[in-house]
Order: sequence, then C-alpha cells, then structure tokens
Amino acid sequence: MRRAPGPPRVTVLADDAAIARGLADRVAQALQANPRLVLGLPTGRTPVGFYDELSSRVERGLVDLSQATTFNLDEFVGIPASHPGSFRTFMNAHLFRRVNLLPERIHFLEGVTADSDKECERYEREIAAAGGIDLQILGIGSNGHIGFNEPAGALVARTHRVLLEPETRRDNAGLFGGDPGVVPAEALSMGIATILQARQILLVSRGAAKAGIIARVLTGPISSEIPGSFLQLHPDVEVVLDPEAASGLRGS
Repeated sequence: MRRAPGPPRVTVLADDAAIARGLADRVAQALQANPRLVLGLPTGRTPVGFYDELSSRVERGLVDLSQATTFNLDEFVGIPASHPGSFRTFMNAHLFRRVNLLPERIHFLEGVTADSDKECERYEREIAAAGGIDLQILGIGSNGHIGFNEPAGALVARTHRVLLEPETRRDNAGLFGGDPGVVPAEALSMGIATILQARQILLVSRGAAKAGIIARVLTGPISSEIPGSFLQLHPDVEVVLDPEAASGLRGS
C-alpha cells in the first residue's frame, strides 16, 4: 500500500562525496531488500560521483546488480547509441562497463528510430513488463525539468518526444564539446506520469545555482511551468542536497 502524499523529505549532506555515499547507501539498501530491483537512472554531471561510488562497491563485492534492471530517463533524438554525446555512451563510461548488470536488463530509448511514437510506446511496455520502476533517481534542470519534461502549458504523461529548451541544450553542451549549437534539438523522455509511478523517488541536486529552483520545486505551487513541482504529489520522495542547493529552503 502506498503512503498518502506528503511533502518530500529533504536530506542535506556536506559535499559531493557525502552525496555519492548517501545515494549508494540507499541503492544498496534497496537491493538488499529486493535483489531484483528495477532502477530508473539519470545522466548529467550530478550523478557522476554516485555512479563512481556504486561501481566501486560492485567491484569490491559489496553490492550486487546481477539481478537488477535499469531504465534510463531519456536520450537525444537523431544520434546513435555509439555517438560520444549520447546518454548511452555516458552511462557505459560511468556505470555499465564497471558493474555486473546483465546487458539484457539494461533498457534505453533509441534516439535513431523511424517512428518515435512507436519507440516511446515500446519503452512504456518494457517498463510495465518489468513490473514498474521501484526506485527512480532524478536530477533537476535549471528550469525545473525532470527527465526532459520541459516547462510547458501542459505536460505529457507518458514517454514522448520533446523539443528541448535553449537552456537545457546549454546545460548539456559538455557532452558535445561545449557547443550548445550542436546539442540535438529534441529528445525522447519518460513522461511525468511514468516518473511518478515509480514506487520511490530520489531527487539529487548540488550547488548554489540550483537553490532557487529547488525552493520552487519543493515549496512553490504545483505547475507545469515547473515540472519538478509535481514531485509534491508523490508519496515517497527524498531530496538529497548539498548545503548550497538547500540554501533557499527555510531552516536549511
């Protein structure tokens, strides 16, 4: 039985290393309770330390991912999985090549597809066939997006194709040699409802630049203009922050 919706729990940890350890602890605990855990995974700068810590624990035999299943949140449209800027390449480098996940249990959206609608429908079917996502890990964009659900007058519930905002392309320019102009203009992303159907959600954010959006996500009105604010509707959300990202919250 799910809990009734309540405010997300906020955990403030001292620095990047503490956040990495904290996230790895939570995944390890979830795996101990359920070795067949279904994990939803993000990309971006924020989870890199966590992936390194989790990989190190797997390499030392402290964590076992051999029965786990993963679904990544999103992928750019128009570039193959082998492209150096793809999220699949990112995940291979930072996690998949270092851990004992079985290849058939790693799920990704395909950015090069003849029919993006059918690709999104396929992904939704695979998530359902896996029994749904047990633990979804999220970052937060500077404009409040989660996954690639950009601010809009209305949000799309399920996995879909999305036009990326200029600031989102700037935020991802590091994967493309620092040039926002060569970042793909579109992506495929899990929808808000897909994300919110995860049984548990961990949102992680670092740095003073995210303090304002974190405050709006957690304490402001729920609005499609701040997609992350919909996390307030979920019954089991933990938000893991460093002191700078938490600085806009009362009592932080």
